[in-house]
Amino acid sequence: MARRKHSSVEEEAEIDMTPMLDIVFIMLIFFIVTTSFVKPSGLDYNKPEASQATKKPSANIFIGVSKTGIIMMENRQVDIERVTANVERMLAEAPEAAVLIQADQEARHGLVVKVLDNVKAAGIDKISVSAGNE
Repeated sequence: MARRKHSSVEEEAEIDMTPMLDIVFIMLIFFIVTTSFVKPSGLDYNKPEASQATKKPSANIFIGVSKTGIIMMENRQVDIERVTANVERMLAEAPEAAVLIQADQEARHGLVVKVLDNVKAAGIDKISVSAGNE
């Protein structure tokens, strides 16, 4: 009959950290991917002052209008005729997108209204115009 030999040294309990680290890295990747990043319009502009301006949640689509009539989207210059197509493309990527128009104080009013019309034509109802009250 075989005799069992009992070890006099008891094994120490160890905690395996690998599953916890895997979960932490997966959560980190999830938060990085789901964070919406701020895309600056690429223009230097002076915001008009507004005493009744309110803070809005961050928009996903930024359109900049300079005082010289340059329209910027995604850090590139866009013609007024191409605003609708660009907004539709961005809307396909993010269906719940909102638009923030950042126009210079000295930008032509007619151009800003054309940009607003083109955004509306693309199918977006959530449009904000940036005003400075800081």
